[in-house]
Amino acid sequence: MERSTRQRTLIAGLLARAERPLSIAELLALGRAELPGLGQATVYRTVRELVESGELHAVEIPGAAITYERAHHHHHHFHCRRCERVYEVEGCPPGLTALTPAGFRLESHEVILHGLCAGCSA
Repeated sequence: MERSTRQRTLIAGLLARAERPLSIAELLALGRAELPGLGQATVYRTVRELVESGELHAVEIPGAAITYERAHHHHHHFHCRRCERVYEVEGCPPGLTALTPAGFRLESHEVILHGLCAGCSA
């Protein structure tokens, strides 16, 4: 049974307002700015519940902390190697089906770009 709590509403709101996927540490820091008593266990539990309900999607990039974003349209990600932030990238490279080996059926894909974000490259 899903409970609507002040903490759940806060965390969902933080992710809805974010312009990029956020890590647990970022959610905790931002959440504590609005709700000082917010605990780390509460953030982990709430994020897990939101992922299980399909409201959030985990963005897993090798070598980086898992970040979370609202589940919405298909898109890809850019990972900044300096600040470790992850950003959404709109669009999809054409011709991915042509890369699939003969006899295989492509069901999904994930494209991750790596480099420096605008802030880090300035």
